[in-house]
Amino acid sequence: MNIHEYQAKDLLKKFGAPVPKGVVICDIKEVSQKIKTLKTNNLVVKAQIHAGGRGKAGGIKLVKSNKDLIKETSNMFGKILITHQTGPQGKKVKRLYIEEASEIRKEFYLACLVDRASSKIAFISSTEGGMEIENIAKKNPEKIITTKFDLKDKISETDFENIIKIFKLDNKQKNQAKKIIDAIFNLLIQKDANLIEVNPLILTKSANLCCLDAKINFDDNAMFRHPEILKLRDLDEEDPTEIEARKHGLAYIKLNGSIGCMVNGAGLAMATMDIIKLFGKEPANFLDVGGGASKEKVTEAFKIILSDENVKGILINIFGGIMRCDVLAKGVVEAVKKMKLNVPLVVRLAGTNFEEGKKILNESNLKILSATNLNDAAKKIVEAVK
Repeated sequence: MNIHEYQAKDLLKKFGAPVPKGVVICDIKEVSQKIKTLKTNNLVVKAQIHAGGRGKAGGIKLVKSNKDLIKETSNMFGKILITHQTGPQGKKVKRLYIEEASEIRKEFYLACLVDRASSKIAFISSTEGGMEIENIAKKNPEKIITTKFDLKDKISETDFENIIKIFKLDNKQKNQAKKIIDAIFNLLIQKDANLIEVNPLILTKSANLCCLDAKINFDDNAMFRHPEILKLRDLDEEDPTEIEARKHGLAYIKLNGSIGCMVNGAGLAMATMDIIKLFGKEPANFLDVGGGASKEKVTEAFKIILSDENVKGILINIFGGIMRCDVLAKGVVEAVKKMKLNVPLVVRLAGTNFEEGKKILNESNLKILSATNLNDAAKKIVEAVK
């Protein structure tokens, strides 16, 4: 689960990290009243969307007068921002964050995340703040330091020194950095975050460190423990189809391809998408129906897949473990009849009661192509779509 920049900064502030003073605006009429709490006319107007690259898309503007402020906020509200992370459809700006402008001497990058490959906590620090960390890693990997350590109550002095050594701070700034790093670490652990990214972490002209921007991602599976974090969720920033899928217990992520996928198990779903690409087409979605999908769940899955107008064919790949293939097959037949399916459908069944499942599909008199294995299934659906 992602949250907005202003929400992330508010959390960092509560954990002891310094952030610029700012106010969130949800209605253009609020601007004049809310900015009275800010102490300067040098302000930054920031579009609040769940995507990076806002500045290049015109979503961050520096203003130095009330006239310019009204102009920029009016222009930005309701604007469709298109960045490298939004896709061509962009995102509509429904919230703004207005904060006091900072005088910047240096920009750094600092992030803390759960490194699943090593099962450790990792801090990433770089002297190249304000840039995309992926590009730095490709072009200047020597400018990035990664510090990994086992989960513990607090960060050791050695790990702390490793995290900040690339920044070359004086003693005063090191104390400030320790406060910020402790805040990030404690927030990650206590609130079950997956990632906390401060980019940039700045050194101001007055030689103080400050979190100028912040991004936080939380573990969806842990949100039952954090109702206060769940309240920060902005459904306007999420795909409506993904929200609908979640209501039915389906794990669905929309992609840009033409072949809809219905699979049970995340690993099998990833393998299915990979083999579709191997045969020359792109998957239209990731959809995991889980281990115990009912006929009703299968029908809802079909509805969700077919709501994407880019879908030209569907591949169902089921390995029956907890789920019985005959139950799945009945659900498929019922859903196809109900939805009046008009795109090719390939079904591959394996595992518990797969022979019974195949029999149900074959005797349905529906245009369903049966596959013997995953390779055969991918080949058939790609040829059918072509």
